[in-house]
Amino acid sequence: MSEERNAIPLILTGVGSIIVTVGALWYYGYLHFAKPEDALLLQDFTMLKTIPGEDYKLSLTPAPQVAQCIDGVLVLFDTQQKGLTGVLVDNRKRAVRCAGQETPQQELQ
Repeated sequence: MSEERNAIPLILTGVGSIIVTVGALWYYGYLHFAKPEDALLLQDFTMLKTIPGEDYKLSLTPAPQVAQCIDGVLVLFDTQQKGLTGVLVDNRKRAVRCAGQETPQQELQ
């Protein structure tokens, strides 16, 4: 005797499970839908290597970002897009430290 199963409830359960999972991940902050205006592109920044005795040229117009040292890491604030703030990191997601400030690890020693 062949028994036919209705696949619609299984499909709806699968789709519903995916929606609930994505919603939970978003709610708890594990998933973020980024918009282009939410971030500065790292390719917009370049480090100029300074060599003693060699001249380099900079624009007289300042960049629209301001950097500040907060808790030992370099934080960038965008002056054009209010609320856009970020920690400067390298390609391994390690925070760029500020010179001249002690880190919590150094204070413990």
